[in-house]
Formats: sequence, C-alpha cells, structure tokens
Amino acid sequence: SSSVMNRSERLSCPLGFGHYSAVDICILETVVIVLLTFLIIAGNLTVIFVFHCAPLLHHYTTSYFIQTMAYADLFVGVSCLVPTLSLLHYSTGVHESLTCQVFGYIISVLKSVSMACLACISVDRYLAITKPLSYNQLVTPCRLRICIILIWIYSCLIFLPSFFGWGKPGYHGDIFEWCATSWLTNAYFTGFIVCLLYAPAAFVICFTYFHIFKICRQHTKEINDRRARFPSHEVDAAGETGHSPDRRYAMVLFRITSVFYMLWLPYIIYFLLESSRVLENPALSFLTTWLAISNSFCNCVIYSLSNSVFRLGLRRLSETICSSC
Repeated sequence: SSSVMNRSERLSCPLGFGHYSAVDICILETVVIVLLTFLIIAGNLTVIFVFHCAPLLHHYTTSYFIQTMAYADLFVGVSCLVPTLSLLHYSTGVHESLTCQVFGYIISVLKSVSMACLACISVDRYLAITKPLSYNQLVTPCRLRICIILIWIYSCLIFLPSFFGWGKPGYHGDIFEWCATSWLTNAYFTGFIVCLLYAPAAFVICFTYFHIFKICRQHTKEINDRRARFPSHEVDAAGETGHSPDRRYAMVLFRITSVFYMLWLPYIIYFLLESSRVLENPALSFLTTWLAISNSFCNCVIYSLSNSVFRLGLRRLSETICSSC
C-alpha cells in the first residue's frame, strides 16, 4: 500500500470516483487487472490444450479460427501483465511512452484478430449451409491457413499509423500517465479504424447470420411439412441428418459473437465519443476497456458450456491430469 501511495500521482490511478482515495482506486485497479489476467491466461490455455486433446474438434473447419482466437486471447492475458507489473512495482519512467505505445498497439492488434476471426467464422458457417455440396472444395485447410495469416498481417498493418503520430489505436483505461495525458485520440484515425475494421466485420457478421438462421428456419419448416404429410421414420431420419448439427454449431458461434459485441460495444462507443471530444471520463474509460478485455475469458466459458464435444475433451483432459497426479 505504501508503494502504491508513493506513486499514485505518477500513474493515472485516480479515476474520479468521488470521495474514494487514490490508494483505494489503485488497489481496486490492481485487483481487477490481476484477476482478469489470471482468468484469461488460465482459460485460454485450457481451450488450447482441449483442442489438442480432442481430435473430434478438428472435424470443424472453424476450429482453425477458434484456436487462433484462443491464442490471440492468451496473448491478451500475457500482455496484461504489463499494466499489472506497472501497478505492483514502480513506473518505468523514461521508457513509459514506448511501453505505452507498444502495449496499446499489441492489444489493438489482438482484438482486431479476434474480430476478424469472428467474421471469418460467420462466413465459413454461411458457406457450410448455403453450399454444402461444394463446401469441401471451397474451404480447404491450405486456404484456411492462408486466411489466418492474412488476418494477422492485416491486423498488424491497420494500427501501424499510430506509431507515426496519427492518433491512438484505441486503448483506454490508461494505467500509464503518458497514455492518459500525452497520447490523445484522433477523430480521423478513429474513423479510419471504424471504416476498415469495426464496420466491415459487423456488417459481414450480421449479413451471414441473418441468412444462416433464415435458411435454417426454412429448412425446419419444410421438415415439419413433410412430417405432417408423411409421418414416417424415413422423414425423421432425413430431418435429423439435415442442417440440425450445423444450426446447433452456428448457435454456439452466434453466442460467442453476440457476447463479443455486447462487451466491446461500450468500449467502441466511448472510443468514438472521446475521439470527437464529446466525452472524457477516466472512470468510464477504465470500466469500458477492461469490460472489453474480459471478453478474452468469456469466449472460453461460452464454448465450454455450449459445445458437447468440447466438454468431452475437457473431461478427458481433467481425467488425464488427475490420473497423472
């Protein structure tokens, strides 16, 4: 507590929560960041190990994107060690500006990878349902790997202008004083990011899932009509082997996508408002930022609760660990 008190003025800890002291706010920040860092790293390591231990999960082409998201989220947790250490120890002083820029850039790139992967997952499921006969020829492991490489390259390039003084890549909740006072957002750079990342990803996801559920609803209606006309076991079997597994899996991925945008939407809105100088609130900045970063842990929870094959792999992994212990 004494070390936190000594540097509370150097770090941007006071968030403006009224009568609460700077030391209390610094401790609260530290607890939130340390807890999220631990949960993100532990959760995504579990997802990665389960994918390696459950061969059935590799039957889904989207497993490439899920694993990429897991690695990106894991790196988010590892990068969160930077503000954690800056709060638990003394400030870096001279290198604070470089640390802040690199940390903000890495976080922005990783969130861009997650967003692009979610858009690619929605396109993959759209092709699986709309073009089931030619799907295996369209979506091959080689093309998936190339797509993932392009996602990483694009995400790295889109935020590079922030290093040349053109705005802030979008990281708020500034733990470093230099980030809060000297590195300001820019409305033009924010518009650039929205037009090339946020808006296209959101449009692709809305378009694909709208058509996915529309097609699945039509397919279900057709099956019900056939059952009403020909109540036989053959129709039931045909209905069970149709789009039902694809629809269930699409629902799992839709939940992941929905939670992602629910947690990131407050952050994006605040990012736009701050860039246009309409709103500037340190407390709101911190809350929206770490609410968005918490999505890196929520993906693990949703996938483990929604996917039966993943739960089976998790159980086998637990049994292996317990038996070895």
